[in-house]
Amino acid sequence: MSRYRRSLNGVSYFFTVVIHHRRPILCREPVRRALRAAIERVRIRLPFETDAMVLMPDHLHCIWTLPDGDANFSMRWSQIKHDVSYACRDLYEASLSTSRRRQREASIWQRRFWEHQIRDEIDMERHVDYIHFNPVKHGFVNAASKWPYSTFARYVRDGVYEQDWGGNPACDDMKFE
Repeated sequence: MSRYRRSLNGVSYFFTVVIHHRRPILCREPVRRALRAAIERVRIRLPFETDAMVLMPDHLHCIWTLPDGDANFSMRWSQIKHDVSYACRDLYEASLSTSRRRQREASIWQRRFWEHQIRDEIDMERHVDYIHFNPVKHGFVNAASKWPYSTFARYVRDGVYEQDWGGNPACDDMKFE
């Protein structure tokens, strides 16, 4: 991915956010729609740029760049998770532990998320590659270009990747449920 170049204005972070009990609901239309709307709403109040993203059935990976002097990604994730949970509250109910009920947590997301501050251009390249190759790694598709829930197509359109990067698009796809 040697042609990937960007100016590092603000700080960039890689995130992994997981669905509670790893239920495979994240690629379903109502959750995707709620997630997109939540990100757009939060981005208006608390700006950030989504550099790369992939939705997997039970987790997501993304890289955000926050404005200079702003590192409050926790507030952004809290609001996004809340909005998605509220929008999908009747679709994905599950039994909640006493602790989760006391904390007024919804049943869609795991409590925490994992973050990593991107250190430099090489670190950014590795994490962007990791994001786009994730569906191949997990065996959902034979090529990154075959997974519809990522920013891979944008990177191809921008000339960062070739269409056949990350697998063989000519192979028959594996099945995803």
